[in-house]
Amino acid sequence: MKQFSLCLCIVLALAIACVLLIQQHNWLWLCVALPAFIVSINRFYRLYTYNTRKIVFLLDAIENDDPAVRFYEHTSSNDSSMINIMLNRIASILYNVKQETAQREKYYELILDFVETGIVVLNGKGAVYQKNKEAMNLLGLNVLTHVKQLSNISNELMAAFDKAVPGDKRQIQFHTEQGTIHLALRVSGIRIKDEELRIIALSDINRELDEREIDSWIRLTRVLTHEIMNSLTPVTSLSETLLALPGAQNEEMKQGLETIHTTGKGLINFVMSYRKLARLPLPEPSLFYVRPFLQRMIKLAQHQHSCHNITFSILKAQEDLIVFADENLIAQVVTNLLKNAIQAIGHAADGRITLKAYCDPQESIRIEIANNGPAIPPDTAEQIFVPFFTTKEEGSGIGLSLSKQIMRLSGGTLSLLPYKEKEQNTIFVLVFN
Repeated sequence: MKQFSLCLCIVLALAIACVLLIQQHNWLWLCVALPAFIVSINRFYRLYTYNTRKIVFLLDAIENDDPAVRFYEHTSSNDSSMINIMLNRIASILYNVKQETAQREKYYELILDFVETGIVVLNGKGAVYQKNKEAMNLLGLNVLTHVKQLSNISNELMAAFDKAVPGDKRQIQFHTEQGTIHLALRVSGIRIKDEELRIIALSDINRELDEREIDSWIRLTRVLTHEIMNSLTPVTSLSETLLALPGAQNEEMKQGLETIHTTGKGLINFVMSYRKLARLPLPEPSLFYVRPFLQRMIKLAQHQHSCHNITFSILKAQEDLIVFADENLIAQVVTNLLKNAIQAIGHAADGRITLKAYCDPQESIRIEIANNGPAIPPDTAEQIFVPFFTTKEEGSGIGLSLSKQIMRLSGGTLSLLPYKEKEQNTIFVLVFN
């Protein structure tokens, strides 16, 4: 640093001397001073460019994330050593700031990924600056860098994102292989580095409504079963006591009491079956292989039901595919779906029940159970998961609603896929997230 300052002072002094000699017309001394001035200028320029190159080299290294670049601090020149020490300190500070910034960005990304609301950040040209896992799951995409990619899902969805402005609140519905998705969009704005960004928050309306509906049904079922049991238990107990008394030998009285007792016990058993909907045990998840599990479920269904006219097959399920869930509870779901499929096919010839299990692009495990029985009417399909709704004469109406609640407690979903034009199979899908 002293060398640089001394060189600069010499250059200035010689420049002043040359000017004074020119004014005094002292050409002899000017011939001496001018070469010295040129030499000092050259020395100053070389010293300046040398240090400038080191600074540029340092900035390039920082930009390219190369923390190994360091300047030798023990040189023969004290000035050069001092400059190198200063550059190394600057490099260390800049590397620390860059590392802290990267860690902070990673921290915010992890927080976003744990948020249950989908987040997508767009600039004015539709480029995606940021998104979280929930947004990708809701949209069913692996890659999203621009809103134009949403046209592969739905043109309406792409237009909703492209035209969204801060303050907008809207709903959008579109169809995917997973079924009908109904999203709520909320848009806010932020300005960063002189650029206007839009933050779009996505939430699955169907899932929120399903959870609230299930919670409401559970509370209602608990209240009803509690009140009915409180009323029926004394009646059943009293009728049993009266039957044991000597006066109950009268035939008409005996028949009446037996009718009351039998009806009361039947109602109690009926109410107890509905208690299952409100009092499911907490899942005890563990890892289990999917393919052997499905093979056991098929054998169990064939053993329990008369289905000689039905062909069971597993079309797709890798041997190493594993699910982390409560195997016993999931067995109840699959058993119920296979039973419904067998009943739907009935005695029709060439009945087929096919099962698939695979990992989808969102890394969720999906199990599909399809049958070629009669299609479920649209108005019925909307209500099949509603507790107590049934189209069977002897059905209780809790099988599918109980299965859906089990999947919900297991952190997954159960849904009926929409019918395809070419393949009119009834397909229920279990998704383990």
